[in-house]
Amino acid sequence: MLLGFKTQLLLNKQQRLLLAQHAGVARHAWNQGLALCQQVLLHNKLNPEGKIKFPTAIDLHKWLVAAIKSTHPWYYQVSKCAPQYALRYLSDAFKSFFKKTKGFPKFKKKGKHDSFTLDGSIKIEYKKIKVPVIGWLKTYEILPTGYKPKSITISKRADKWFISWKIEVEVNERQTNQKFVGVDLGINHLATLSTGEIYDGVKSYKKYEAKLARMQYLSRHKQRGSNNYTKAQIKIARLHQKIANIRKDTLHKITTYISKNHAVIGIEDLNISGMLANGKLSKAISDMGFYEFRRQLEYKTQLYGSKLVIVDRFYPSSKTCSSCGAKKSSLSLSQRVFQCDHCGFECDRDWNAAINLRQEAVRLTVLACGLDSADTSRWKQEEKAHIC
Repeated sequence: MLLGFKTQLLLNKQQRLLLAQHAGVARHAWNQGLALCQQVLLHNKLNPEGKIKFPTAIDLHKWLVAAIKSTHPWYYQVSKCAPQYALRYLSDAFKSFFKKTKGFPKFKKKGKHDSFTLDGSIKIEYKKIKVPVIGWLKTYEILPTGYKPKSITISKRADKWFISWKIEVEVNERQTNQKFVGVDLGINHLATLSTGEIYDGVKSYKKYEAKLARMQYLSRHKQRGSNNYTKAQIKIARLHQKIANIRKDTLHKITTYISKNHAVIGIEDLNISGMLANGKLSKAISDMGFYEFRRQLEYKTQLYGSKLVIVDRFYPSSKTCSSCGAKKSSLSLSQRVFQCDHCGFECDRDWNAAINLRQEAVRLTVLACGLDSADTSRWKQEEKAHIC
């Protein structure tokens, strides 16, 4: 399977300037192409009878060469791949918009998510990589060799530049002792497993929230565009990056352990966007990183030979008794201990939900595999023994 690899670059002043020029050309091509697409959509809306064909990535590139490159000679100082890929990504963004899977593309601003993509003659050695036009770029860590990438993407976060590409990795078929596990995500505890293990979130944003607010407060009166303003914004961006890196590191450690040590993992299909609409809990939910947790599990289960089962979001995992199966009509968030009115079973709320997710993962796996009645009864016996 293909797996993304990303590492930081060790650059000098001249290389930083050259990378910034490539990112600027890619951003300019994106903005010019987006402006043209907006004009086409407006024209088709005002003139329904004389509609113009919406431009493809190839049409946008031909128009860019004829109308933009001739008046902007600095386009020829960078690789031709930078504007080409920018227009290709713009075309993909409009396809996603027309399919209603993503919103309308936005104009890019200098200094925010600067990136560009290159392809062609790429060579990888011990701690350096050669890319077209730019030349050799050094890195801080050893690079994976034996696989030549078709394209590379260079991006900027805060004041640091990163390079990324896809590498081919082998899928491990691992035999684990624990076959099924349910994972319940929450705010008090990031992940509660059906085995009883509890993993707390690092809450990096909450830890550095006061420091971040202080830095933003001190930069409020600085003149925009000045050196002091630029320095202050770099410090704020560095802190944001540190908060994100701490959160990702914790999520990587937890998801790697779960994927390596369990064959089938059951997790709930949470409505993250709907949960973020709650103004009182949105900050805590964002600080946990539920979406990133699921995203990492999706590719790590493929990497380590395990399976991820997504349980329907409307499945009442918290309201259902994991012992007898009785369902409660209502259960408030303040009730942290689950008490069954039918059989008297009592346990932690999150642990009860994790056990239910494990049982549902077993049921969905049995249905998907088409096992016979003997195999089904065997799975149920294992579930009962696990609960007891």
